[in-house]
Amino acid sequence: MQIRALLPEAEVIVVDDGSSDSTGEAASKAGARVVRHPYSKGNGAAIKSGARAAAGDVIVFMDADGQHDPADITTLLARLDEGYDMVVGARQAGSQASIGRGIANRFYNRLATYMTGHKVADLTSGFRAVRAAKFREFLYLLPNGFSYPTTSTMAFFRAGYSVAYEPIHAAKRVGKSHLRPLHDGLRFLLIIFKIGTLYSPLKLFAPAAAGLFLLGSLWYLHTFIQFGRFTNMSALLYTGSVVVFMMGLISEQITALMYRDS
Repeated sequence: MQIRALLPEAEVIVVDDGSSDSTGEAASKAGARVVRHPYSKGNGAAIKSGARAAAGDVIVFMDADGQHDPADITTLLARLDEGYDMVVGARQAGSQASIGRGIANRFYNRLATYMTGHKVADLTSGFRAVRAAKFREFLYLLPNGFSYPTTSTMAFFRAGYSVAYEPIHAAKRVGKSHLRPLHDGLRFLLIIFKIGTLYSPLKLFAPAAAGLFLLGSLWYLHTFIQFGRFTNMSALLYTGSVVVFMMGLISEQITALMYRDS
């Protein structure tokens, strides 16, 4: 194994997520510690099992499809030693599986940057090094599906932990992808908004409230000029604006309670 050659003292854990082939046996023969799921639970569930099983103070997560170069591990660890709590391998141009996915990821990165107030270079990269104790704080937030990178990144920023990005080049994956571009693109977008409400709800609710208020004002101006009166539609839009904004305030308080120190 390349990892074993580069880091002979490292604990290598392979999570066999209910595979029907001999993945677990091959990994065990290569010297890895294998954690087995009796059936497939999802990428996020595998990450959580691996994080619980790891004994070290630092955990490096890698995909098992051949995209990530083990030689980059030492670079991530070096950045972690600079005082960061999480270092993410940010895929560079040419690393995306398709043009469409590259465009979608750039959009996700910009949206996450707006929500967090920090530069997010690669929101969905699964190649990252983390402080184990701090990562485990957020296991209860991580979904069992494909969005663990999104959730953990947003959670680290929300908790005030230090996150850095290290440029990497991801190779073409080995095997067939289980992701469906349209379906999973919409799902990732929904996940971002869900995490956004956990991270900074007002950054979602306030623009929506402002939009409703603006629509109500424009409609009121129109009806006042045309008919000289205030209509029920304007009242509905103004009321919706206030309700959405108040929901944002309440969500902000709930979010603060979720991230309080235990």
